[in-house]
Amino acid sequence: MFKQEKISFILTAALGAFGAYFCMYAYRKPFTVATFDELSYFGVDYKILLIIAQILGYTLSKFLGIKIISEMKASKRIKYLIGFVLFAEVALLGFALIPKPYNILCLFLNGLPLGMIWGIVFSYIEGRKVTEILGVILCSSFIVSSGVVKSIGKYLIDVFNVSEFWMPFATGAIFLFPLVFFAFLLEKLPQPTDEDKLIKSIREPLDRKARISLFKSMLMPLTLIIFFYMVLTAVRDFRDNFARELWDSLGFQDSIAIYSFSELPITILVLIILGIIGSIKRNYKAFILYHLILIIGSISIFVATSLFQYQLIGPVSWMIITGFSLYICYVPFNGLFFDRMIATYKIKGNVGFLIYIADAFGYLGSILILFYKNFGNANLSWLEFYIYLIYLLAIIGFVVSILSYGFFKKKKKKELFHLSNSKQIIVN
Repeated sequence: MFKQEKISFILTAALGAFGAYFCMYAYRKPFTVATFDELSYFGVDYKILLIIAQILGYTLSKFLGIKIISEMKASKRIKYLIGFVLFAEVALLGFALIPKPYNILCLFLNGLPLGMIWGIVFSYIEGRKVTEILGVILCSSFIVSSGVVKSIGKYLIDVFNVSEFWMPFATGAIFLFPLVFFAFLLEKLPQPTDEDKLIKSIREPLDRKARISLFKSMLMPLTLIIFFYMVLTAVRDFRDNFARELWDSLGFQDSIAIYSFSELPITILVLIILGIIGSIKRNYKAFILYHLILIIGSISIFVATSLFQYQLIGPVSWMIITGFSLYICYVPFNGLFFDRMIATYKIKGNVGFLIYIADAFGYLGSILILFYKNFGNANLSWLEFYIYLIYLLAIIGFVVSILSYGFFKKKKKKELFHLSNSKQIIVN
């Protein structure tokens, strides 16, 4: 690509990817800003039932995505992207029209297609020289979008008196045309160039046999990483779904802007740090740096929470620091970490397969956490339970990151040793 064409490509890809995934959150997260006060069914808080229903759909979507996304052909991406979102919006209409508690099923149907969107959007940008930069921009969308759509949802409730049941559908309707626009921007992107394929390796669809072979070849580190990501997703999702309850506990009951305000510095810092790593040309160096990021993120979560409990930092600073630490660990697993892993070790396959294995178990962990909170620790406040989760995550993250780092470091040394021996044999 010439320089002007390259800039044009990056801008189009960044805008399309960021915008498309940003819009998806308008169909997934607005309902979480509602409180549904004093509603419960079957001995479980109504809001927890709604979140569990959506996450069940989202989790099933991730398991289905292991096959669908890894095998998806480029020609079908836009149809799936727009079709899945329309299905989710119709489910939100059902949520508004069907009496409670039967409308809980609509949240399951809403989550069922949305879990596929990430894999579709990322497939447009993976396997390119600039994948990492684009991936960071894409990942930043779900940091800031969650807060923005919650603010919009709360604004519709507080200012326009939209009911808590109609608000999710109304928010989704606002973003429908922008979503179609961004989807068509992605569709305009050219296929990876020969240079892209040389640097990042060719990304191929994976059949069942190839998927099993890939997982077996990386069994130990992938199992550890998936376990860490399972806990990470559960904590990140808890923070996201119960942001209203957490901020209310911290004294921000009347604030509309706090949901967006607290996420903006997180987004900017994550963009800068991961953008710097994305600019590194050597795949192995960048891959190792991701492990360092995971270690530092785990430590900072632990330290910041300790400082907050000893009242050495305020609630806003604590939420921003822990939020940043969560996302600096969470974002790389949404494609960047696996993209570098594939490129470093010349793995035949695609990022979508690895993302969807991790995500499937990640959201399964999120469901387990919600059940544990409701039935195992119902007496704990939302804030106390969140602090408990944060400490657990920090310890698991630190241990897993160290073990994963050791495995991949050793694997690279073996590869270099075999390469060196091969060269000596050729010379002799």
